[in-house]
Amino acid sequence: MNYQMISSMVSQILACAGLALLLPLGLAWGEGEPIYGFLIPLVLAMGLSFLLKKQKISPHTSLTPREGTAITALAWISVSLLYSLPYSLSGLLSPLDGLVESISGLTGTGATVIDDLTLVPPSFLFFRSLTHWIGGLGIIVIFVALFPQAGRGTTKMVNAESTGPTSSKPLPRIKETALALFSVYLVFTAVCTLAYMAWGMPFLEALNHSFSTIATGGFSTRNESVAYYHSASLECLMVFFMVISSANFGIYVEAGKRGFHVIWEDTEFKVYLCIVMVSTLLLTAILVLQSSTTLGFAFRESLFQAASISSSTGFVSADFDQWPSAAKFILLLIMIIGGCGGSTAGGLKVIRLILLGKSFTSLLRLHIHPRAVLHITVGKETFSQSTTFQVLAFFFIYMSLSALWALLFMWDGVAFMDAIGVAFSTMSNAGPAFGQFGATCTYGSLPDFSKAIVCLSMLFGRLESITLLAIFMPSFWKRSGW
Repeated sequence: MNYQMISSMVSQILACAGLALLLPLGLAWGEGEPIYGFLIPLVLAMGLSFLLKKQKISPHTSLTPREGTAITALAWISVSLLYSLPYSLSGLLSPLDGLVESISGLTGTGATVIDDLTLVPPSFLFFRSLTHWIGGLGIIVIFVALFPQAGRGTTKMVNAESTGPTSSKPLPRIKETALALFSVYLVFTAVCTLAYMAWGMPFLEALNHSFSTIATGGFSTRNESVAYYHSASLECLMVFFMVISSANFGIYVEAGKRGFHVIWEDTEFKVYLCIVMVSTLLLTAILVLQSSTTLGFAFRESLFQAASISSSTGFVSADFDQWPSAAKFILLLIMIIGGCGGSTAGGLKVIRLILLGKSFTSLLRLHIHPRAVLHITVGKETFSQSTTFQVLAFFFIYMSLSALWALLFMWDGVAFMDAIGVAFSTMSNAGPAFGQFGATCTYGSLPDFSKAIVCLSMLFGRLESITLLAIFMPSFWKRSGW
């Protein structure tokens, strides 16, 4: 384990994260707001970066998978702590609440502890959305894309941060791939911002919501979220951008090289679209049959919430806590499934659901034909037995951790159903849960211990458990270990 390399890379990432604070700092300056909340963390990040990077690392030094995992985990923890400081230094939130808001932003969860957004200065509303955008594609991916000093071996870092068991690598070099993904991300954000402005949002409000939409985060500038606007046309726009952000961004890079037919040929994306449409129809039927909602309005609410929850964005156009229990159960299921691997969405990922289903059918075939050699394919991609094993292991870890978080929430006094909702919502990085922490509520009333668990759950969900679990094992840090 090269600790010098690890500290050097983390310091560079921390410095880059600090530089991003110049954006809300500039906005605060322009709005006549106090700037020390952003200035102090900026100076601190640059100072720590200088101290941690005393010795220059050769650009030809390569990383091991263990070092890549350590850098990714420590970078996410460091940046989360850094971005919690503006909230606490400004007096807007307590240190713990600031950490919850910071991690919720970076992980794309979108669960807030702020009860009244009308009291929040514009610079902090922008900063919240900016944390979504930075963490959405990935701190490491953006770092590798924009900074040439990232050096060799960054594939290990990107792999430790990536979501889903996808082997998609549209370009031969990792830096080229990261830059291409970032370019797609930037274009989507720009187009989304322009679309919201064309609808009628002011520039800053449109930018905030586009950051949240493309990063599938869910922070809004309004207490009522999207319900504030009462607009079917805006909801349709948001559904479109939430859905395309839930696809593997690698297929958009491929589409740029080979044509747009690549997008429709992607099996995982087609299955995801089916999940959204089937859940929309089921929700519509439940609302029409079990409540007094009209067919058209039921379909509108169902489509928006199906897209929002399945993409783990968490925007709210209706108080789904008032929906029948069957409807809330469907929302919980699609929350757990999430979007596609390689997207900004959270959850288990559709590709894992496909692989779990194919693994089950393979086991049935092996029961009938014990000597058969079976391969699992999804579209044109063949997955190895080790990948299948990793998917099964991830599913077990995901469900086990969710159960553990729920148990800890209940031990801290959170009601049974509320605890389950918060556990799955934070592990899936979805945001709104049910009951006391549902569509129209915040996480502000959670006990302090539960807020600390929420921070852990959101980080485990975003880094897909394995990366964080590894660094908590003492043997991981021993020179002779792993």
